[in-house]
Parts: sequence; C-alpha cells; structure tokens
Amino acid sequence: MSKSQKAEGPKRPKLAVFKFASCDGCQLSLLDCEDELLDVTGAVELAYFPEATRATLAGPYDLTLVEGSITTPHDAERIHAIRRQSKYLVTIGACATAGGIQSLRNYANVNSFIDIVYAHPEYIDTLRTSTPISDHVPVDFELNGCPINKYQLLELISALLNGRKPNIVPHSVCMECKRRGTVCVMVSHGVACLGPVTHAGCNALCPSYSRGCFGCYGPKETPNTNSISARFEALGLPPEETVRLFRSFNAGATEFHNASLAAEHSKPK
Repeated sequence: MSKSQKAEGPKRPKLAVFKFASCDGCQLSLLDCEDELLDVTGAVELAYFPEATRATLAGPYDLTLVEGSITTPHDAERIHAIRRQSKYLVTIGACATAGGIQSLRNYANVNSFIDIVYAHPEYIDTLRTSTPISDHVPVDFELNGCPINKYQLLELISALLNGRKPNIVPHSVCMECKRRGTVCVMVSHGVACLGPVTHAGCNALCPSYSRGCFGCYGPKETPNTNSISARFEALGLPPEETVRLFRSFNAGATEFHNASLAAEHSKPK
C-alpha cells in the first residue's frame, strides 16, 4: 500500500439513491434521520443522491436504494442499467415494492386518464401499468412502507454494509397493537382493519386512534387474505369496500391484488 493510500484511509462504500415514479416520501425518510444521517454519511460515500447533494460519482455502487415504480419505457430500461452497476439493490417504499398508489391504473384504461389530464396526450409516452422494481430486475431486499420507517432503513443500511442479515421484523401490525396495549378495533368496535395481513413498521398508528389499518406497509409474510375478507363480510362490509381497502397504497402487491379481484368477483351481478 502506498503512502498516499494510507493517508486517505480505508475506502468507504458507495451509496446511491435513485428515484422513479413516486412522491419522494421515502427519500425524505432518510433525510429525516437527522443526527443518525451524520453517522450514515460518515460511514459511506454518497455517490448519487440528488435529493441531498448535487455531487455525483459514477458506479459501480456498493448499495443502491431505489424509490418509485416503473411507469415509462425509459424507466424500464434505466432500472436495468442501475442493476448492473449495483452490488446490492434495495427497493424502498410501496411504489418500488408494489407499484404504489399509481398501480390503480392497472385496473383501468390509462389512455382515458391521459386524455383527461393532458392537453396534448400525443406527447405522453407511458406504460399501461405501474409495476414494482422486482418485476424488472432482481432485488436483494424489499423495505415496505408508505413511507418507510426510517429506523428500519438505518438498520437495513447498517446490515448490508456490514455483511449481515437485516433485522426487520416479519410479523403483522397486530403484534404492534398488542405491544403498545391497543385494543383491537375490529373486535371491540367492528371496524374493518387490514392489520392482521399487513407488515409491521408503523407502530400501529391508525389503530391507536381507533381507526382500522389501511395496509400502508403492504402484505406481511403469508397473509391470510381469504380469512380477513370473510371477516369483513361478517362485519357487513360491502364487497366494493373490501376492494377499496385492498386497492390503496399497495394495490399492486400480489396478495392484495388477488384479494381485491376475489372481492370484486363476489359482487352481485
């Protein structure tokens, strides 16, 4: 090792953050880490992160975070280029992991929306669907949330850069309700709640205000959507309301998508 290399110290891993179709909320979760962010920037080199810095460094990158879904032909090509220059590629947030709220376009004719919104629809080049990053390239880890939990993100970055498995809990929102002593809103008040089938991460925010979970963190591991749909029916919830619950922030997630289709097909003809 040369004297100049010793003076520079050990090379820091490169962190890149890329955005596709999204609201920037998950990137802001990283910036919202404030004091913790100083530790992150001290441990890594922010090679590409337009939300935080104008400086850009070429790849390859040790860790790449991707926010947003694929909605245009250009983005469908761009994500492959990003994958090729990333050692670890992690998708963050509902848009990147499940297509986001914009995946509602998947259930309609997107051209009808374009005609309504744009004065010159002929200039718009878009895909018929909004799809998660994993539909296009291999993904090393998916971090759920709308937006993501900043502490889960910090744990994820720390784990991957130190060569260990991220300690992200796989259980449902119901476990968070029990831990904070929140009475089940579905049992006590008959409120429709997606908590039993939704990934934990929000600390049961909505149930703590006597509201049902809206599924912001997407489906948990092996969610029993058939059972929860049957429970909604027993509560007197119309099929169209069950469809609406499953088609929100994570409408494109496979489990929620299939559950919404099942509820839709159960509607009276």
